[in-house]
Amino acid sequence: MSQNASPSSGTIKYPSGFRARRGLNWVVLGATYASYYMCRYNFRFATPGMVEEFHFDYAKITLILAWWSVAYGFGQLVNGLFCDRIGGRTSMVIGAAGTILINLVYGFTSFAGTFSTFALIWLVNGYFQSFGSPGMIKINAAWFNRSERGTFSGIFGFMIQLGQVGINNLAPLILAGFAIGAWSVPANQWRWLFRIPPLITAFMAVMVALIPRETPEAAGYPGCIKDDSDTSAGDQASVRVSIKECFVTIFSHPLVWFYAMAYAATGAIRHSSDQLSILFFTKYLHLDLATKPKSVMLTMNIVPLIAVAGSIISGVVSDKLFAGRRSPVALALYAFLTIVVSIAAVVMWSGLMGPSTAGVFLACLFLILVSFSVNATHSIVGAAAPMDIGGRRMAGFASGVIDSFQYFGAAIALPLTGRLLDKYGWGAWYPTMIVFGLIGVCAILLVRRRQRIEAAKTKTPITAAPAV
Repeated sequence: MSQNASPSSGTIKYPSGFRARRGLNWVVLGATYASYYMCRYNFRFATPGMVEEFHFDYAKITLILAWWSVAYGFGQLVNGLFCDRIGGRTSMVIGAAGTILINLVYGFTSFAGTFSTFALIWLVNGYFQSFGSPGMIKINAAWFNRSERGTFSGIFGFMIQLGQVGINNLAPLILAGFAIGAWSVPANQWRWLFRIPPLITAFMAVMVALIPRETPEAAGYPGCIKDDSDTSAGDQASVRVSIKECFVTIFSHPLVWFYAMAYAATGAIRHSSDQLSILFFTKYLHLDLATKPKSVMLTMNIVPLIAVAGSIISGVVSDKLFAGRRSPVALALYAFLTIVVSIAAVVMWSGLMGPSTAGVFLACLFLILVSFSVNATHSIVGAAAPMDIGGRRMAGFASGVIDSFQYFGAAIALPLTGRLLDKYGWGAWYPTMIVFGLIGVCAILLVRRRQRIEAAKTKTPITAAPAV
């Protein structure tokens, strides 16, 4: 092995050129996944225009999002399994091609205005988007040692938020109207939100096809990464595994399902706060996005930055202070998240959060705090833990199983939230999140309990065990 220290020591020395090649790999993969997000979060900026034009209520908007989430969740299960067979790069290219096509279809054929049309098209987008995360995580599991994967999960969170920053700034420009020579697009033409971002994804798909390598061995760096999860020989074939072996191994892993339950709670809160935030600004706080209000613009750009901070801090802490164990950090994050949404609910009920200067400030502050905590759990539970569980051979399916529950959680929470908003108003928003925050806490407590059982069986202290 071309290392002077064990992966768990934190002082790994790689051969010359390895880090630069890994960085190039990661920049291309991460930027491509960020472009996926631009073709996902464009929907939330389109929702006010869809509500205005077609008179959809909150229940219909959240049901479209729920269908997308269901398709994404099942896609993660299926595509995560296939990803471990066909490879991460192929998975990402397939997902990008489908995302481009479906966004363009949405942008050019959504004039019918029926709920079924919108929901069906966006459902298919959810399926194609689900190729991205397993593909990226599988490749990076082969390029990062265990003691680096928490930090990687922070970088993973950064790339996601880069996509959000991109659409957060591009979407208001599109909605404000633009002109290129003699050709002009008037303001509030929301369909253009689905026509321009796919062009960015198309460029990145070409980069993925040309630049990344699936393993260090394929790039000429054999023996650099030690995979504690298997005894693979370390060649290109070692990242491929039969569908049967992958399915049985991951489905029978003792921690997969507890992490999946926790991730369902993450998805319920994350997608509710992310996808409904624009409607919250326009319908509850009565802000006009076409005027690019400073409060909205600042918040929508601070939210991704604070999410990056949460992702990186949680990853580094789990790597450096907890020797690659994820559950202690995850437990603290879910507890903090539950406290934040509980306080937000009380503040909203008190009438302090509303369409006033102070009320808008408080509304933005709580969205920022929720983003910090929920995206930290998103990275550490959704990226680091699956790599630890699946290793280079099965990280795609481990990611697919765990990540699918994020979207199943969203599929349950979004329609429920939409109905409650229609019936009780925005005062029901944060209380719904409280329930899922408590589910996350309970799920990680079950993870910790299982880890103690496994440590007792092997007579290994839990602080020293390679548990996630």
